[in-house]
Amino acid sequence: MILVKNMTKLYKNGQNEVAALKEVDLHVKEGEFVAIMGPSGSGKSTLMNIIGCLDKPSAGEYFLDGKPISQLDSRRLAYVRNKKIGFIFQNINLLPRINSLRNVEIPMIYAGVLPNERRKKAMEALESVGLGDRWYHKPNELSGGQKQRVAIARALVNSPGIILADEPTGNLDSKSGAEIMEIFANLHRAGTTIILVTHEKKVARYAQKVVTFLDGRKVEEISSELL
Repeated sequence: MILVKNMTKLYKNGQNEVAALKEVDLHVKEGEFVAIMGPSGSGKSTLMNIIGCLDKPSAGEYFLDGKPISQLDSRRLAYVRNKKIGFIFQNINLLPRINSLRNVEIPMIYAGVLPNERRKKAMEALESVGLGDRWYHKPNELSGGQKQRVAIARALVNSPGIILADEPTGNLDSKSGAEIMEIFANLHRAGTTIILVTHEKKVARYAQKVVTFLDGRKVEEISSELL
């Protein structure tokens, strides 16, 4: 499903170029659950941004479902981001002035889903993450774990085949974090492809394999059972 070949990403830093990724190869099969680990600055988030079509590599190739992403125009890239990939971030990014239902509806607005259908799907998505009683609560009326569940519902509502999660438990207590990871485990069992960035081994153990980055390079790829 996801194939990264010899990928390099360079950034300008004044007169110098900094390599955030260096000749990275990665293969993620359909339905696979992959955890990405490594210290800050190792290239994890840069890789996630490229896989999520939010950024482009400086060199190398990225294939999604067998198709080279470099050949897609801006309209097709927007479609991929909206329909094929669901994003979950550590800082959650809910809009503070609207309730859970409206936050979950946002991706469907961009997808052109009609209002009645949007509402129905948003309700179903919130129910699927255990928030059927929190439809009309705004973010400041929810706990950290509940806000992350809303973010997961928002990521799921267009039924993407891939979920990208960047430190989704990073700001949560251990109980809430474990509950969130059980949601990911259920999604994986249902066939969703998941790529998750984490610095916690207990979170990475939910995955099938763990890929470790250091200084922009992939340095290890092992079964999570070996952690």
